[in-house]
Amino acid sequence: MSDKQMPEAYYQLLHKLQAVDFVLVELTLYLNTHPEDRKAIEQFNFYVQKKQALKGQFDQQFGPLQQYGNSPSRAPFDWKEAPWPWQV
Repeated sequence: MSDKQMPEAYYQLLHKLQAVDFVLVELTLYLNTHPEDRKAIEQFNFYVQKKQALKGQFDQQFGPLQQYGNSPSRAPFDWKEAPWPWQV
């Protein structure tokens, strides 16, 4: 396992992504039992867009956060180059 130290911006962006993921999990659980709640659906869609923007920013700055088609790759294929979140 790598103990690679990343710049502070890496950790800040990763923290923002984790917070948005938490909100999306909670909203998903709520919407499973309240599927007609339009305000919750609006909130869910807002955070989906926010996650996509943050993830795009993360991928651009630090390389892919996820693989198997969830993140584009630069050339050469760079999945193995970036430290994975559990390595920092």
